[in-house]
Amino acid sequence: MKVSVITAVRNDVRIINAIRSVAQQKSVMLEHIIVDGASNDGTLELITQQENPNIKLISEPDMGIYDAFNKGIMQATGDVVGFLNADDWFASSNTLKHIVDSLESSSCQVVHGNVRYVDSSGITKRRWKSCSYRRGLFQKSWTPAHPTFYTYRTNYKKFGLYRTDFQIAADVELMYRFLEVHGLSSYYIPEELVVMSAGGQSNRGIGSTVTIYREVRQAIIENGGSFSDIKYLLNKILKLKEYYIN
Repeated sequence: MKVSVITAVRNDVRIINAIRSVAQQKSVMLEHIIVDGASNDGTLELITQQENPNIKLISEPDMGIYDAFNKGIMQATGDVVGFLNADDWFASSNTLKHIVDSLESSSCQVVHGNVRYVDSSGITKRRWKSCSYRRGLFQKSWTPAHPTFYTYRTNYKKFGLYRTDFQIAADVELMYRFLEVHGLSSYYIPEELVVMSAGGQSNRGIGSTVTIYREVRQAIIENGGSFSDIKYLLNKILKLKEYYIN
């Protein structure tokens, strides 16, 4: 199977991390679709300097990261689609092969795994250990780690793209829609698949936390689910243990 890895970026030269990480993947057919939101700080020039035939570049103004994701999906030609943030990288050079092998061996429609967050010095700040999906987990503040969420491109055609009216949680809404509403089968890979730079948009203080809460609540209710504020917030508090690194 061919894999389309989509990276959205605007004014972030750290994208070289993602570019190199995708280029280092072994034993898998792939394309790297970079959706640049009209960068003006040298990021675009850095991308165009890469001599990599697997890179497909789109550079134009967009309406935010989820609009960029949708543009990438529309241009993708791979059987499988996933996302890698500009400042993130795969945990190993065999990550994509492991993802493809897991999709094939499990006969599932979705795979996801674990993530490790590091600071600018490379020190681990958080380990996001997921688990196998079961109905009702989203209402307990659980969600797959989006950078590890890989599914077939045809599912986006069948069940829709990312909502651009959400600021932060359109990825949660889409994964809830795919797994809980449409019942796509999923397989959990109990390994770290992606290393993320700490301090992303969803981890920027109380303002982001409140926005995520509101948008997740909206996503679940608008997709026909039930939502308990107490259950959600209690489980959110319990997840704080992820930040205590041994």
